Amino acid sequence: MRRFTPSLILFGLSLLLLAPSRLAADLVWTPQSGWHVEGGVLAGIGGEDGRNALDLMNKARAAEEAGSTRSAISLYAKVSKKYPNSVFAAEALYRTGALRQKRRQYFKAFDVYQQMLSRYPNSEKFNQVIGEQYRIANDLFEGKRPWIWGMFPGFRNREKAVEYFEVIVHTAPYSDYAPLSLMNASRGYKKMGESEAAIDSLDRMINTYPRNVLTPDAYLKIAQTHSSLVDGPAYDQASTKEAITYYEDYMILFPGDAGMASAEKGLANMKKVLAESKITMADYYYKYRKNYKAAKVFYNEAITVYPDSEIASQARAKLAIVDAKLEQQSATPPPKPKAVKPQKKKKLWIF
Repeated sequence: MRRFTPSLILFGLSLLLLAPSRLAADLVWTPQSGWHVEGGVLAGIGGEDGRNALDLMNKARAAEEAGSTRSAISLYAKVSKKYPNSVFAAEALYRTGALRQKRRQYFKAFDVYQQMLSRYPNSEKFNQVIGEQYRIANDLFEGKRPWIWGMFPGFRNREKAVEYFEVIVHTAPYSDYAPLSLMNASRGYKKMGESEAAIDSLDRMINTYPRNVLTPDAYLKIAQTHSSLVDGPAYDQASTKEAITYYEDYMILFPGDAGMASAEKGLANMKKVLAESKITMADYYYKYRKNYKAAKVFYNEAITVYPDSEIASQARAKLAIVDAKLEQQSATPPPKPKAVKPQKKKKLWIF
């Protein structure tokens, strides 16, 4: 018996790893011969199950070509259910999804595509199916109506579109469609009034795909979303500070981007609001608390936030008044403490 050396075994394994395409069978359809398998060591489909699956696939494709969409969907469904381990199962699910998508049965089409991706993640059509799922989500997001039974228009459902975008990101996080899906999900959340969820989508986009072509727009959008949450100088300024941070990051990281003018305007507005909030606090301590030291701190912070602005000029003018008050306080001697009167001794009365 011939012995195989370790080097020969390794050589054989390397051939298998370097040529994976030859191990898999290619499923091909032609009008003349129907479905058949070409190439690969898995090309054989012998046995009764193989013949039955092939027969159903040919009948389904014939019905599809004849325009009998319902019959084709039913036959493809039988293949995927009865013969899930056959070479035809993934193709049957793909064609079912494509036919339902053509009939604008968006929900069912997306679900069938998802079944294919979860059951057969190594399918050569994986990226193609992700692309079709993205198109379905985008159609729903743009307001297209799904059709009931492929015949009657239903209601618009943008919420479902956002859900589908999230599914795409989870299923194929490294595909070209994941960044697009996160950006669209953010738009959807914002339209639905869920600003925090919109910010979360943009934050995931920035952190997961820092070098993507959409990343600059994500920085700008997240800054604008934080800006939309700002209620004014008299309220909490957490969103204002976040907006300033993202505007500044955007301008530093992407100096030549097309949105620079919009970022500069947004940054100026946010700095103005933050500076006004500092003046509001300073005025409060000056007018109502007579705490001139605290007022001085906040007027100085207003100048620091937005130094070359009208707000800073107002703060400087008020700061001069505060400084005068502080000098007056230091020049005026403190009032003498009042003398404490001795308490009278209590008399004890005995009855």
